[in-house]
Amino acid sequence: MPDALSLDAVGVTDIKNFVRIDERVGTAGQPTEAQMRDVAADGYAAVVNLGMLDPRYCLPDEAGVVASLGMSYRHIPVKFDAPAVEDFERFAATMDEWAGKKTFVHCAANYRVSAFMTLYGELRLGWTRARADEHTRRVWMPDETWRAFMARCRSEVLSR
Repeated sequence: MPDALSLDAVGVTDIKNFVRIDERVGTAGQPTEAQMRDVAADGYAAVVNLGMLDPRYCLPDEAGVVASLGMSYRHIPVKFDAPAVEDFERFAATMDEWAGKKTFVHCAANYRVSAFMTLYGELRLGWTRARADEHTRRVWMPDETWRAFMARCRSEVLSR
């Protein structure tokens, strides 16, 4: 019979559109409170939420739930129809700040996050453009708004 930790790990992979980037970073859509407990049990020490605080898509008190589980929390609200380069810069700074922590990054469906991780992969993880773009397509095909946002980030942030 599997031990409790392996059962918890299965719970994490059950979160909508879950993608384990590497041993340090996992991404997904919005977890439930029970799934957030799975995130903590799987060893994550920090949570970044790129979603908006819309009761249709988020937990009523995610910051409180995360804190009660002993994890750090950062909310960087990214408007789905108007992502900003500054949003990505805040995200990259947070990921850099928490480089020593196992970090779980989510939004409503892992669409925002997949785009941000694509860019972060190129910026900090040594991903080629092809590898980065392949990551985005694992979860969705970005629309024109998101393709333009990614192009802006690549020219304004990644090229520095």
